[in-house]
Amino acid sequence: MSGDGRDGKSGKSDDEGAENDDANGDEPDALDAAGIDPVVPESAASAADEAFAEDDEVRSFLREIAEDVRGDSSESKQLSAILYRVSDLYDPDEQTSPEEIYLNVRHIMQIKAQGGIER
Repeated sequence: MSGDGRDGKSGKSDDEGAENDDANGDEPDALDAAGIDPVVPESAASAADEAFAEDDEVRSFLREIAEDVRGDSSESKQLSAILYRVSDLYDPDEQTSPEEIYLNVRHIMQIKAQGGIER
């Protein structure tokens, strides 16, 4: 690489490549655009190893809120689904972790940013 701002693949500068991505319909990752680091920090990863104690009260509370916020909009349905997934952490019959929930929510947000699964 010559250090001239070209990516070495197509001979285009980084700015030109970004313009072509937009022209081809390739939008940047929404999390990257928001400046959110998709890597789970070490402190959160170690916390994910900890088991969540079965807690009927917390689980019921989260599921009650999930029902309250669920409405007709896709955003309220998504928030409701996220809260319900978090409540699964406190359910002994469910096998999930904070990391799995995070990755699932991230995937949903990426699909939403693309305009749906069909794109």
